[in-house]
Amino acid sequence: MSYAQSFERLQNILAELREKCPWDKKQTIHSLRIQTIEELYELADAITDEDWKGIREELGDLLLHIVFYSRIGQEQGQFAIGDVIESVCNKLVARHPHIYAQVKVEDEAQVKQNWEQLKLKEGRKSVLSGVPTALPAMVKALRLQDKARQVGFEWDNKEQVFEKIEEELLELKEAIEVKTQNDIEEEFGDLMFSMVNYARFIHVDPENALERTNKKFKSRFEQMELLAEAGGRSLHQMTLAEMDALWNEVKRKPA
Repeated sequence: MSYAQSFERLQNILAELREKCPWDKKQTIHSLRIQTIEELYELADAITDEDWKGIREELGDLLLHIVFYSRIGQEQGQFAIGDVIESVCNKLVARHPHIYAQVKVEDEAQVKQNWEQLKLKEGRKSVLSGVPTALPAMVKALRLQDKARQVGFEWDNKEQVFEKIEEELLELKEAIEVKTQNDIEEEFGDLMFSMVNYARFIHVDPENALERTNKKFKSRFEQMELLAEAGGRSLHQMTLAEMDALWNEVKRKPA
């Protein structure tokens, strides 16, 4: 079966489900929304783990959601899947004039700058307006900084950013000592924002880096629980020093 036939088969299956399945009949763009977010996070997990089989499966789930939304759009007389595909094709051509027109670019940075300028010409009032408000805070910080960089609002080097981190850390310490809880939270946010900025300069995805650490902590903690259980105890029966000894034992094990 060709890829085109597979895509047509998916559309036909969904059309049949919308007609015959009680659950699929009930779905709306609003009821699908949270499920789509969950699917996106499942894809993100698979990417973090470099689980190619999982990536393929989660991409399929997202594709199903795209077709599902398009089906509902067609039923509402708004748009069909063909309109969705044609729209993104037109956008890609319009935003790559260095490929499809006579515009010359020197590098990736210039491509991104042109991209932002083109979006402003399309009617956006700010270079930051394309950052979704519903993004998780760390991802949003990264995107805001990257957008601002496209118009030259950027540090010269990573050393300057690290100095900013040290400055924000001192301000946080001062707030903890003499200021209100609201001030402390604000300074903590400034420190995190600076850390995300530094991550960009050292080519680290902060969201992915933190998730890798989350996974590492979870794995090690669960191994601690198993070691404690093997010794006939549970963690809540142990002192902090005993748990710390188990933690160090787990850390010494090969990854």
